[in-house]
Amino acid sequence: MSTKQFLIRGSEKVIRHYQFLLDTAKSDQEREKFARRIDEEKRNLERLFADLTQAAQAA
Repeated sequence: MSTKQFLIRGSEKVIRHYQFLLDTAKSDQEREKFARRIDEEKRNLERLFADLTQAAQAA
């Protein structure tokens, strides 16, 4: 497993964890915070996939 693949798996786990926290949040403030973090982590994941695709095309 490459470093990028490892980071992708980690990002996916983080998203699932934040989704659980979002689903069980007790206040609107918590829901907003977890939704922002999910969005941020999804952007990170998109960048990792783009980097992985570029590396595969270059090889």
